[in-house]
Amino acid sequence: MDTIINFFKDFASMLPTIKFMDVIDILLVAVIIYALIMMIQTTGAARIARSVVIILLLSAVTSLLNMYLMNYLLDRILEIGLIALVIMFQPELRRMLEKLGSKSLREILNMKTQQREIDRVISQTVAACETMSKERTGALIVFERSSSLIDYQKTGTVLDARVSSELLRNLFFTKAALHDGAVLICNERIAAAGCVLPLTQNRNISSDLGTRHRAGIGISEATDAVVVIVSEETGTISVAISGMLKRHLAAQTLEKLLLNELAPKDTDTSRNLLKKLQQKWTKKGKGDKDAET
Repeated sequence: MDTIINFFKDFASMLPTIKFMDVIDILLVAVIIYALIMMIQTTGAARIARSVVIILLLSAVTSLLNMYLMNYLLDRILEIGLIALVIMFQPELRRMLEKLGSKSLREILNMKTQQREIDRVISQTVAACETMSKERTGALIVFERSSSLIDYQKTGTVLDARVSSELLRNLFFTKAALHDGAVLICNERIAAAGCVLPLTQNRNISSDLGTRHRAGIGISEATDAVVVIVSEETGTISVAISGMLKRHLAAQTLEKLLLNELAPKDTDTSRNLLKKLQQKWTKKGKGDKDAET
């Protein structure tokens, strides 16, 4: 108990010495760590992260036990592994840098809550699916997450267009050239259309599901993508995630599901933390001025 009390006393005594740049330094490190954690949330990435941690622990143990040869080999593996990790996560790192580079310094430092682009993308997608469901227009929309869809983009026509309800409906219009394939949404933009996807090999799925549904389930098995499917025969809206198909979804249910999977609210944690700290520093500055007067 005394140790805990002494710790808090020492911590309280250090608070007056903390400078503004120290807070910025800590926040930047926290944001980087948070971004890395979000990047390795997927099952595959999590396994890689666990493997790296195990190798680090083994390296520390072999160093303590003076196992020089084993420690040397583990150190070399880590050196090569760092390069391999950069190569493996190249799409995610590139996407992160593109987002950062597309914003001005004013936008980065702005603490006001703004509508996320992904919210607009989801809203436009839901509106398009609701209309296509009423019109019995078949659709297959794939949202990229951590697993890269670059190989599947090559099977279709590259677009790189802003997501809109009208564009999605035009792409899946029955007489359109690209209506039979899938639309891939990557980095919150329509990356390609008319793409060919792998069919599921699962024999336990319902026999009334056609090629469009089987392709949607297949890509969700091969990657961590979220797939929205509109049936041409019944107008039913379905979503495939990790090989599981959720059918007969209403527009509101579809929107909630996509928000939960693609835009969870906890992604704003770092921004809210920065906002609270900014308010705290503002109040502290006003208090200091009042004390001086």
